[in-house]
Amino acid sequence: MSGQKVCLTIAGLDPSGGAGIIADVKTITAFGCFAAAAVSSVTFQNTTGVFGAVHQDAASIRGQITAVLDDLSVAAVKTGMLPTREVIEETARILLERPVPFLVVDPVVRSTSGFDLIDDAALRSLIELLFPLSLVVTPNLQEAERISGIKINSVGKVEAAAKVMLSMGAGSVLMKGGHLLESETETKAIDRLFLSDGMCREFESDYIDTKATHGTGCTLAAAITANLALGAELPDSVSIAKNFVTRAIKTATGLGNGHSPINISAAV
Repeated sequence: MSGQKVCLTIAGLDPSGGAGIIADVKTITAFGCFAAAAVSSVTFQNTTGVFGAVHQDAASIRGQITAVLDDLSVAAVKTGMLPTREVIEETARILLERPVPFLVVDPVVRSTSGFDLIDDAALRSLIELLFPLSLVVTPNLQEAERISGIKINSVGKVEAAAKVMLSMGAGSVLMKGGHLLESETETKAIDRLFLSDGMCREFESDYIDTKATHGTGCTLAAAITANLALGAELPDSVSIAKNFVTRAIKTATGLGNGHSPINISAAV
């Protein structure tokens, strides 16, 4: 039997390849794991924006996920764009029926270009059904504001929003985007991991002023998922993933006319 670790990503398809399922598969593969994927939505997007989407239904999601789980020993699962309540409820139902060792929930609610990817009813289902199954939830500050209802403009508000999400059932919360806070320097990007025991770990890197940001959130969550599958503890998985994304941003080649994709293949 193969010793290669299998990671399953459940997310949307970005046909331009910079984000979503394709970015997840590239990232999982870069860490030496085997990537399996279930498509939740076929989006119409590129580096300049999102122009629409055709969402999958519950039967499609169940068929895709169970086909993988019936055949492969899945070490970790990552969810990304789950666009409807129907898709979220079915995903949660399957993961309750067929528990996996690690679940990373990336609560994708809006694209980099500002396109809303999930409505309020679906977001409530995501919180109620998937947060309690998660090892970690990985919102950026805008996503955390929408989930928690807290306007985040200081480190104290970051902590307050994280505590709200922990109270909603999240196993832990990785708050991304510290360089956006008014109280912090623009030269450092600080992510904060809030654990269920009340501890907080900070992960700092140089802030890179760039438009090469397409797929950063997907890639970070997928890298965390892969490292959990490989046996790393959560804080170590976050640290490795953050360094990976930083290298991918630094080596981005500037593809496209908008927010160009990061260079996953050069980040290993």
